[in-house]
Amino acid sequence: MTSLNSHGVRFAFGTLTVIPVRVSRWDREAARAGMLCAPLAGLAVGLLAAVPGALLLLAGAGPLLAAVASVALPAALTRGLHLDGLADTADGLGSGKPAEEALRIMKQSDIGPFGVITLLFVLLAQVATLFELYGRGWAHGAAGAVAAAVVARLALTLASRHDVPPARPEGLGAAVAGTVPPGAAAAVAALVVAGCAAAGTAAGGYGPLRYALAALAGLAAAQLLLRHCVRRFGGVTGDVFGALEETAATAVLVVLVLGG
Repeated sequence: MTSLNSHGVRFAFGTLTVIPVRVSRWDREAARAGMLCAPLAGLAVGLLAAVPGALLLLAGAGPLLAAVASVALPAALTRGLHLDGLADTADGLGSGKPAEEALRIMKQSDIGPFGVITLLFVLLAQVATLFELYGRGWAHGAAGAVAAAVVARLALTLASRHDVPPARPEGLGAAVAGTVPPGAAAAVAALVVAGCAAAGTAAGGYGPLRYALAALAGLAAAQLLLRHCVRRFGGVTGDVFGALEETAATAVLVVLVLGG
């Protein structure tokens, strides 16, 4: 079990980040453990994203620059793959084509108008919300960046449940789709939501409730997109996983700034 957990952590970091780890197993067991460990990869990305934002703010920079830094670093830590997946998924959904042709569009290397527009507004939303959070203090911005990153990877855990099929017979989607038992996914989700609530104590007042609701909203947004993608494409792909991650992260941040 310890060996499998080790392989799971390696799988999660090796497939979801550019942090140098050696993925020595690529079977279904390792994929299941890896998707259950996905929030750990999100925690690492979130903490690394929060560092430059908090340091810039403490050094006297404005909250806008801090927000840009905290949005840019996760993109760098994933080589932009999740943003690329978001753009490709937007192109596939926006094409209005049947599943097979939409999947072909998503696999092309270029980005179409739907992808460009979606990327633009998602990145603007992430920068704008983190700008507001950093405007309340470095701890608020850092906590928001971490919560968004963890919940974003938790969305991938839930998208790997037994009842979610792959859209293609190859690729990351096929490797991880249907690997995670629903009970295990629910347990990880409960831990993450509780952890977000604990992180919300940094905001004081109703912070724990706000962060828990933000986590649930991020998961709900990702699940709605997941259901739509399964209906349109017949299952999930690596691109869909990227879209789910960015959708969940953005929804978390939006809810965190609501209500002032």
